[in-house]
Amino acid sequence: MMARDPDDRNPASKPRETEETDTTMATAQLEDELITTEVETGSTERAGRPDETVVATTGLTVHYGDDQALWDVDIEIPVHKVTAIIGPSGCGKSTFLRSINRMNDQIDGCRIGGELHFHGKNVYDEDVDPVALRRKIGMVFQKPNPFPKSIYDNVAYGLRVQGKDDEVDLDAAVEDALRGAALWDEVKDKLDESGLELSGGQQQRLCIARTIATDPEVLLMDEPTSALDPVAASKIEDLIDELVEEYTVVIVTHNMQQAARISDKTAVFLNGGELVEFDRTATIFENPADDRVEDYITGKFG
Repeated sequence: MMARDPDDRNPASKPRETEETDTTMATAQLEDELITTEVETGSTERAGRPDETVVATTGLTVHYGDDQALWDVDIEIPVHKVTAIIGPSGCGKSTFLRSINRMNDQIDGCRIGGELHFHGKNVYDEDVDPVALRRKIGMVFQKPNPFPKSIYDNVAYGLRVQGKDDEVDLDAAVEDALRGAALWDEVKDKLDESGLELSGGQQQRLCIARTIATDPEVLLMDEPTSALDPVAASKIEDLIDELVEEYTVVIVTHNMQQAARISDKTAVFLNGGELVEFDRTATIFENPADDRVEDYITGKFG
């Protein structure tokens, strides 16, 4: 029998240089895994299910003053699937996302044309309350933005604002939301500590917990991992794969590899606010119909 190296029997005896090399190699391997351009099997299977439209636009246009940010966008976003919005900077991705729950209303000089329907109702009708709409269509922003409150109060905030703290068991609701955001096990013993003391990735998951605590139907995510390290970003991607079983997810991302990994359908916007192509993610990345989409994906511009 071949003799074993003593260092193999006692990991603690490995020199520090070896440990650092192992850590570096593990990090490099994780980063390689995170930049794969292959479309994930799970997303492909989910994408193959029949679509049921939850958000649809017809001739949607957006102007900021004299500048037009979106041009006649027609799209149907399916329920309980991940829809990725990709395209170069300044192509209208975030403008489109903010249009869905009327966050653009808060921008001076913004004008909306066309129609945007949520469950068949035009959200820009005069009788629609934007605040009530945002309870159904929540949003997670690019940079984690926890409130300067405890972890518990961050998650409970929306329920209290809605006056539901007397209608629901807040403790149970907070736990459910934190479990839904894959954060409970990490914070259950420090719920009274400030959310600002969490790591960046934990803060983003806290913001997701705060959003889902009010039980929305749609989650809008504006580059939710762009400010995170690869490990934290990977946790958010895994979380999205779980959340889509309960919610419809629309995510803006500059990372085309991320779109390929996590989304079922992908919309490609190009400069000038034009929606060039919208299809199953596998089709967009493997056989796009528009040459401009292929040029963008292959890095010829953008």
